Amino acid sequence: MYLRKAIIGDNIVSVHGIKGKVEKVGENSVVVEILENFSGRQFENNRTVVSHKKYVVL
Repeated sequence: MYLRKAIIGDNIVSVHGIKGKVEKVGENSVVVEILENFSGRQFENNRTVVSHKKYVVL
């Protein structure tokens, strides 16, 4: 689904409705600081992990 892999500082939108800023890039996923959450899920520390297959770089 993604057009390119995100790098630190990029803004992304996940397929689950989470918009965030990339803080760390791993081999299979990224850690993002959540900026907007349209998923209806609650996140304890305002960060989540998103697979490279499940986001689009803005």
